[in-house]
Amino acid sequence: MEKAVYALWHDTDRSREAFNADLRGTISDKLLAEGVRGLRLNLIDEHVAPAKGLVQANTRPQMQAVVQVWLDCAHDEFRAPVDAILESACSRFSAWLVTESQPIVNTLRPPAPGARTEGFSELVFLTKPAHMTYEGWRTIWHESHTRVAIDTQSTFEYIQNTIVRPLTYAAAQYDAMIEECFPTAAMDQPEAFYDAVGDAEKHRRNYDAMMESCHRFIDYRWIDVIPTSQYDVKPLA
Repeated sequence: MEKAVYALWHDTDRSREAFNADLRGTISDKLLAEGVRGLRLNLIDEHVAPAKGLVQANTRPQMQAVVQVWLDCAHDEFRAPVDAILESACSRFSAWLVTESQPIVNTLRPPAPGARTEGFSELVFLTKPAHMTYEGWRTIWHESHTRVAIDTQSTFEYIQNTIVRPLTYAAAQYDAMIEECFPTAAMDQPEAFYDAVGDAEKHRRNYDAMMESCHRFIDYRWIDVIPTSQYDVKPLA
């Protein structure tokens, strides 16, 4: 089984609400009928409006939705029906083949299939700094930073998608897509984000540790941070 991550952009003459409704409705129905093994939508909607201060946009225009799909085979021929369904929903899309690791599995706020997950999901698209070797970058991210992120934030789900290769023409050369789920208060309350409500010293300590770790392997000229609502249309069994 393979996992594909799709970034979608909607037509400028169409509302975000209509775009999201189509993805959650007709498009999801078509993907399920096509037989995808798992389906998750990450949508920018009214629920995550308070998190606008967390957005970092280096892709212009920034992607407006992310669709995560699990397939028996992601080769072009076998993936083509999924591409066609998603292409019909947007003005353009890009896709990447990824490997998925879950340092934190969501056992605290598991959603019902198709329902919105409580809190919000922060997506991060990363590109390896040019001065680093791939293995040096991966080692810091996986073998060191992962523990820092777990220990300093209020994350209740943490997924690391390492990008294997682009699946579509002209897809950006990202190296990773990260998904972290946080409680609702973390949208606009930094102490809640850093698991330090009511403790200013812990907030400062966690924030400093997280920033120090991030600076080791993130090039902030090539990062996109997108707060989204997560919808597990078909959780992977």
